[in-house]
Amino acid sequence: MENKIETKYNKLIVVLSIAIPAVVALLFGVNLKRMGFNVEPLSFLPPIYATINGLTAVILVAAVIAIKNGKRSLHEKLMKFAIACSVAFLAMYVAYHMTSDSTKFGGEGVVKYVYYFILITHIVLSVIIIPLVLTTYVKAWSQQFDKHKRIAKITFPIWLYVAVTGVIVYLMISPYYVH
Repeated sequence: MENKIETKYNKLIVVLSIAIPAVVALLFGVNLKRMGFNVEPLSFLPPIYATINGLTAVILVAAVIAIKNGKRSLHEKLMKFAIACSVAFLAMYVAYHMTSDSTKFGGEGVVKYVYYFILITHIVLSVIIIPLVLTTYVKAWSQQFDKHKRIAKITFPIWLYVAVTGVIVYLMISPYYVH
């Protein structure tokens, strides 16, 4: 039988898992400057949100080390911090793209295919990770630690990949930003 907390939040997980990517996609297409608003491009944000992605990766690894060493409270705090970092990243990413023109990758040859492979897998998995993180969190919150542990084994490597590839994508495209 499902836990009451889990049942209560399953619908919210579904709604957020659909709404977040949909809103991001919608807002990604909104450019305030092109719409006539007098806004300055937030060109300072990409290195900040790339750093936050890197920090998220470090926090995720630290959280796994904490739980493997029996430090549940530290693990919980680190995971909440990782979620907060991901939310901050998303807010900055959307804000940047709402005020700036998209940057085209200028690399050629094999590096171009590597870049687009990393970018596409990063984007696809960033959508997939939303319900995984939320479900993993609810399993822990509802104290279903056996189920939490099982899904965390799937969530962790995907979330880590998304965080690390976010940094790689930034490093690969950063020479092509117009400042």
